[in-house]
Amino acid sequence: MKKEIVSKRSCIHAPAETVFEWHTRPGALERLTPPWNPIQVVKKKGGIEKGATAAVKMRIGPIPFTWVAEHTDYEKNRFFRDRQVRGPLAHWVHTHLFEPDGPNACVMKDHVEYALRAHPFGHFLAGSKVRKDLEKMFQYRHTTIARDIAAHLPETGRPPRNILVSGASGIVGSSLVPFLTTGGHRVIRLVRKTPAPGTDEVFWNPISGQLDPKDLEGTDTVIHLAGENIGQGRWTPEKKKRIIESRTRGTELVARKIAELDSPPEVMICASAIGYYGNRDTCTLTENDSPGDDFISDVCEQWENAAMPAVRKGIRVVFMRIGIVLTPAGGALERLLLPFQMALGGKIGTGEQFMSWIGMDDVIGAIHHAIVNEHLEGPVNVVAPHPVSNLEFTKTLGKVLSRPTSLSVPSLAIRMAFGEMGREIPLSSTRVKPKKLLETGYRFHDPNLEDALSHLLGKDIG
Repeated sequence: MKKEIVSKRSCIHAPAETVFEWHTRPGALERLTPPWNPIQVVKKKGGIEKGATAAVKMRIGPIPFTWVAEHTDYEKNRFFRDRQVRGPLAHWVHTHLFEPDGPNACVMKDHVEYALRAHPFGHFLAGSKVRKDLEKMFQYRHTTIARDIAAHLPETGRPPRNILVSGASGIVGSSLVPFLTTGGHRVIRLVRKTPAPGTDEVFWNPISGQLDPKDLEGTDTVIHLAGENIGQGRWTPEKKKRIIESRTRGTELVARKIAELDSPPEVMICASAIGYYGNRDTCTLTENDSPGDDFISDVCEQWENAAMPAVRKGIRVVFMRIGIVLTPAGGALERLLLPFQMALGGKIGTGEQFMSWIGMDDVIGAIHHAIVNEHLEGPVNVVAPHPVSNLEFTKTLGKVLSRPTSLSVPSLAIRMAFGEMGREIPLSSTRVKPKKLLETGYRFHDPNLEDALSHLLGKDIG
């Protein structure tokens, strides 16, 4: 059995104790998992202390498997170690090291000793790919840890927040919740099934109006993300009704119930969308601009108006008008990856329509910025500062994936396949500026499209 070693070192601008503690909190495993290879935690016992175990479902390419790991060694604030109990490798031992580098920084090191099965054939067939994949993974992990800890450091010493989140299992919520819990906050999830005993879950039914105000007492922050997916399938009358009601009823219910509390939350952050502005060609739009006249514009306007009970109560309400969220774990980028990887990608229609995009890390960062910035309220455009045309997006994604992008999808084909949805989403042009985020000092992690795609797709390493 031939053993290989992969190591990654980074200087993190926080004390070793802070960085170590981050790894002990719920959600650390999810935050450390690259979005191009998402996992599902199926069983967990303990945290990172000796004897703790975790089982996760994941994939190698199209092949699913379950990885079972056991933590074998632990010294608080210094290191912890885990080994593979069951999985695709012949051998795996991973040591996480934390070395102080002065009072306010540390060197974090991941050291992995591994071996492939079927030596020497496994190494010959897959050795270089496995090494490259591990290097990509650790690059992503170290970048994520550095970003998250930098975001949470200003709150060090303050009491943790009690944060109510709807839509916690959605594309944004599934990344946001681990970010918040690793920051030391308590997250209470709104769920539509009977909560399991001992979990931080609260039952609600936005259609029937069920939500007990007693379950909301003690929350100081509300993040409302729930809503019907608008980007899949044709907008039939039934689909349009679900789109509207899933947003207006849920938002009104949450806003009304928190407004009834004797001690209401400090802030309610409500998801909205840049669809508010409609198709505006090449006009640069800010939060001061009026709504468009499309179906989705009307949806967003009703969506935001549904939060008025919280506004009238005096709660600080922020409407996050979110652009095209980029992550390979879901949404537009996930749907585009396969055809682009097969060299079948290309522009949509003329390719001149503007796409106001944003990477997942900056969606999370903008929401966190809205939580802690007491001066931020009302509509906030959650988009990167550099929107691009569909043609530029196509070329950039092709460049990052090293694939040609010479094909195109005619506008007529989009309209015939998707009807109104096709006209208002992939063919619509919305050029949006994040005016309020920039004015209140938010610093984007990935302001440029190529950098964002490289980070999200694991292309940072050449």
